[in-house]
Amino acid sequence: MLKEMAGKPVDVIELPEGASVADVLRHYESQIPRLKESLPSLAMAVNQQYAGPDTKLKAEDEVALLPPVSGGAPDGAGETLPRQPAGRRRYALIVREVIDAQGIVANLKQGEDGAALVFEGVVRNQTRGRKTLYLDYEAYEEMALERMEVLAGQALQQFQVRDVAIVHRLGRLEIGETSVLIAVASAHRAAAFDACRWLIDTLKRTVPIWKKEHFADGAVWADGEPFPAEIPRANSDV
Repeated sequence: MLKEMAGKPVDVIELPEGASVADVLRHYESQIPRLKESLPSLAMAVNQQYAGPDTKLKAEDEVALLPPVSGGAPDGAGETLPRQPAGRRRYALIVREVIDAQGIVANLKQGEDGAALVFEGVVRNQTRGRKTLYLDYEAYEEMALERMEVLAGQALQQFQVRDVAIVHRLGRLEIGETSVLIAVASAHRAAAFDACRWLIDTLKRTVPIWKKEHFADGAVWADGEPFPAEIPRANSDV
């Protein structure tokens, strides 16, 4: 919705030495008066990390203004999560093709697991009584993938599950197709249920993925859930 308001998804600006995120916000408030109405609900990121208005900027920094999210690897379309050796590994993917739920779960399970739990978010055919034709998902991809990896690592520590996989699809999705898959493997079912619920709820609030709902009578960007209190907001008093 912000890129539609601005008329472009990306911009480059020059700021004086010592500028902060607040200066970026002031610049765009002057360029886009309607932006002021949205500031209380927006989060910001600098180089793909959430940041506050007082964050100081350096040359070539990338600043993102993020509406509340509703979710949501360019080179990984259709790919399943491979089993990898000990050490740094990948737990998350962003794809543009059908998510292979069966293959992902089969690759996740091991002999010591007593539970393998799968959540699939599926495109439904209506929203608040309006007939849905299809959805379009888009993302701030680099940051979204990084945040999904962070969530996976937190779940592994916090819930003591053995393994997790998080896959989100972008692009046009038809009714009945899976938009997001979360799979959790653990020795016991209670930990798997708790981890899976926490992962999808936190992803929906913190990972920069958005969806546009296309109805028989028009299209709108879905209202996102508010960001958690710990994520700084932009505001009109910068």
